[in-house]
Amino acid sequence: MKKGGKRFEIACYKNKVMSWRSGAEKDLDEVLQTNTVFVNVSKGQVAKKEDITNAFGTEDLTEICKQILSKGELQVSDKERQSQLEQMFRDIATIVAEKCVNPETKRPYTVSLIERAMKDIHFSVKANKSTKQQ
Repeated sequence: MKKGGKRFEIACYKNKVMSWRSGAEKDLDEVLQTNTVFVNVSKGQVAKKEDITNAFGTEDLTEICKQILSKGELQVSDKERQSQLEQMFRDIATIVAEKCVNPETKRPYTVSLIERAMKDIHFSVKANKSTKQQ
């Protein structure tokens, strides 16, 4: 999360962050690996106390971690992003297949046929929009 011109990071479990944001996970200790606020997690550079206080207006690390968890952006690897996009592509094809019928035969289109057609027209999935909107 960028705040006050500085970057703040926390070490957390990616799969737990989503359940925290949806409200399924309540225990903060299950989501965070440590209650420390970093400038760079991978290098282990801890954020200075004065920078944290200036940016967040408090020294309570638990409260700051909650703010970063709810408002910060999640770093996702290329493979995870790719699998998410593929899953969204399949979901969109499934939604289209459920709603469409071949006018000549009056039979529903198959999901694989819709996927092939989407690839033929070079349909690109937008990660920031829901599958229903697309």
